Amino acid sequence: MKRNAIIIKGSSDGSRSIAVDEKNAKELLQFFWQDKRYQRKFNHICELILGNHINRELYDKEEPDEKSKGVRAMKFFKGQENARVYCKEVKTADKTIVIVAAKVLKRKNANQAYSQGNQHHTPGCTL
Repeated sequence: MKRNAIIIKGSSDGSRSIAVDEKNAKELLQFFWQDKRYQRKFNHICELILGNHINRELYDKEEPDEKSKGVRAMKFFKGQENARVYCKEVKTADKTIVIVAAKVLKRKNANQAYSQGNQHHTPGCTL
């Protein structure tokens, strides 16, 4: 199933973008901007992603099953709230890599994501 996404940030060279799933945009944006602490963490994660830097503590694969192929997670406050935003990386026709934030998990315990495997499944997105 194809879904639409709204681009909210882009890299300076135009090679990478961050977007939110149109259907869940309100929930995602409220989560990112709920307070200054979350805003700073979101902006930091975006800088890493857009700069093509690797930090597995903040953004990494989360593929507990076959349905979850290609799913990534923005990780907020590990060891505290341990919130996650599940994303899908999509390459557009012009070779831009778009990271589409699709679903918020406000608290994650050690086995929660794996026991809810199908919540990771993120449908393809159209930009």
